[in-house]
Amino acid sequence: MQNREQRVKDKPSILVVDDELLIRDLLYDFFSGQGWNIAVAENGEKALDILHDRKIDILLSDIKMPEMDGLALSSRVKETHPDLPVILMTGYPSVDTAVSALRNQVADYIIKPFNINQLHKLIEAKLTEQEA
Repeated sequence: MQNREQRVKDKPSILVVDDELLIRDLLYDFFSGQGWNIAVAENGEKALDILHDRKIDILLSDIKMPEMDGLALSSRVKETHPDLPVILMTGYPSVDTAVSALRNQVADYIIKPFNINQLHKLIEAKLTEQEA
């Protein structure tokens, strides 16, 4: 865990996983504009490769993706990075999906379309919780 001065000096790193290029680009542009370190992946396998190669502070993933969905990704991530906060996004909300997300110990679950400023506040809050 990093103290506040280190967090300010070393901006957070976020991994965005979504099969939609528009969402990846939107989130990349927004968070890089905040000075954050951003990595993007279009699927779960590429996300796992990135997690293997670099330090990530928070993972933001779509749920509905080909090859490996966000629920499977979060489950795999928790095996190797149990303390990494995972936030799942979905355009297809359901009670079953929300329950599955909670069972996978995700930090939060948000519904698309979302307000990017509210997402930013949510991520900041999860990073602050992680520091505590």
